[in-house]
Amino acid sequence: MPQLTVLIDGTAVPRNLGGVGRYVEGVVSHLLGADPALTVHLVVRSEHAAHFRGVAPGVTVHVAPAWIRSVPLRFLWEQTGLVALARRLHARVLHSPHYTFPFAWRGGSVVTLHDATFFSNPEWHSRLKRTFFTWWSRRSLRSRPIVVVPSEATRTEVRRAVPRITADVQVAHLGVDRAVFHAPDEAEVADARIAAGLPDDATWIAFLGTIEPRKNVTALLDAYRTVRAERAAAGQDTPWLVLSGARGWDDQAIAALDALQPDDHVVEAGYLPLEDLSGFLGGAEVVVYPSLGEGFGLPVVEAMAAGACVLTTRRLSLPEVGGDAAVYTDVSAPAIATALGTLLADTAVRDEHRRRAVLRADDFTWEATARVHVGAYGAAAASSRGSSSASSSSSSSSSSSSSSSSGGSR
Repeated sequence: MPQLTVLIDGTAVPRNLGGVGRYVEGVVSHLLGADPALTVHLVVRSEHAAHFRGVAPGVTVHVAPAWIRSVPLRFLWEQTGLVALARRLHARVLHSPHYTFPFAWRGGSVVTLHDATFFSNPEWHSRLKRTFFTWWSRRSLRSRPIVVVPSEATRTEVRRAVPRITADVQVAHLGVDRAVFHAPDEAEVADARIAAGLPDDATWIAFLGTIEPRKNVTALLDAYRTVRAERAAAGQDTPWLVLSGARGWDDQAIAALDALQPDDHVVEAGYLPLEDLSGFLGGAEVVVYPSLGEGFGLPVVEAMAAGACVLTTRRLSLPEVGGDAAVYTDVSAPAIATALGTLLADTAVRDEHRRRAVLRADDFTWEATARVHVGAYGAAAASSRGSSSASSSSSSSSSSSSSSSSGGSR
């Protein structure tokens, strides 16, 4: 059987990596462990080249032109330069890991769709974003042989939302790097406290994620205010609330954050260094992720791997990820306040969910994610080979028919 050469397009990975970068990183660094016979190429922007060469030493990393930092120009290069690179490398399969793909590519094709909320909850996204991603999602599902999604909930939702799907939609749960996310020691917790800008010996409630509408940060802030007032009335201190992540496009939550005072005990920590995340998550009294819905919910797995007690919701994929390790709440501020107050009052319950969390996180490995991708690449290559054979056969028949006709006329 000929060796399978795969090209992965990492040019959509943002500067700070983000969720897409973590996905590409997790997959490419484990593909050769899943199938040592693969030849894997990855193309990235120049600022990511050294990073990916470090995390995936068996993968050949190519650098895309510097001008693709412009989003429109990146799409132009994807439709032209990416195809040329794939042909030059004799790639059998092209993996497009972030919705878009080149129409001109006729080899094996795999596309990853990370989220179906553009269909199920369009109000969470800007008009431009939802129009863009729903258009590309439909094209992927109707024209590519293999589409990979991160959860069964996402597969169910795209099947509901998009009629006439021709792609084989495969589920590849995301993984967690246990070298990075692990139960922290006291020094790591202390370092995270300093990184978050908290006072010495302060305890905290953690949130990790971009401040965008579906993360439900406004409800979390309201719930925290309620819990703090109730505990103060009972003569109890409340851990600080620390939010780690960038400000996104949730204007309501951002306005609420801007109105906070220092004695409200809410800290916006921004992006915390990767090496501080285990201490931040595992050192928290509770990690709260009150999302209105996720394609997967990577922060939940990362928090569980760090041994955190996680409070989240039952929306879309989140119970698929949290299992019996997480604690669940409705998405309203009163419901979040009740669940959070109950957890803070019961150390034994928090400790039990910490124990379950570490075990649950073991179910999510990048090795397993990579195995699904290896299977998807093989199926895409076979699909492409079948199409080529059919095309070749059709061409041969047409040629034969044409020759016969010519012979008759002579």
